[in-house]
Amino acid sequence: MRSLTPSPRHGLALSLLLAAPFANASPELAQQSGCLVCHQVDSKIIGPAYRDVAAKYRGQADAKAKLVAKVKQGGVGVWGDMPMPPNAHVSDTDIDTLVTWVLGL
Repeated sequence: MRSLTPSPRHGLALSLLLAAPFANASPELAQQSGCLVCHQVDSKIIGPAYRDVAAKYRGQADAKAKLVAKVKQGGVGVWGDMPMPPNAHVSDTDIDTLVTWVLGL
């Protein structure tokens, strides 16, 4: 009879499965896209910390759409007077991936 106790292999497989939606979203993608010049995960630099962004938008149904538009077009006023420049050099796919990652923090 097979045991229902998960083996270490099952834990690894589960970890990989749960991480799959975020496989391309990481500090490395944020670095490649130029995001980490102004943002960090846990601390404010020029722009807000990503964890603060996630907390501010948590529970808002339109959060992802708002943030995707903000990253693409830039803006000012939500976090103070420092403007966020538009990021036309970042692909739509990468912006979507990065916003999903930030909101998941």
